Amino acid sequence: MSEPFDVPITDEVIRLGQFLKLANLVETGSEARPAITAGEVTVNGETELRRGRQLRVGDVVEYAGQAARVSDEGDFDVPW
Repeated sequence: MSEPFDVPITDEVIRLGQFLKLANLVETGSEARPAITAGEVTVNGETELRRGRQLRVGDVVEYAGQAARVSDEGDFDVPW
């Protein structure tokens, strides 16, 4: 797994499917659902099958060899 990069959010929580798109781990929201239901996404090291899983600051999501960490909106360490 690569070192997680920070992805800032503006609210207290974000749903997993939305976060995958925001972090550019998937290109479209429709790509998130099959990846999650196939068990290819982990949250904090555990497989997550719920697209609506609520993530909070500090949670780490991994998919396809990349890892992204939910951060406060003041943190801007995104690779793009």
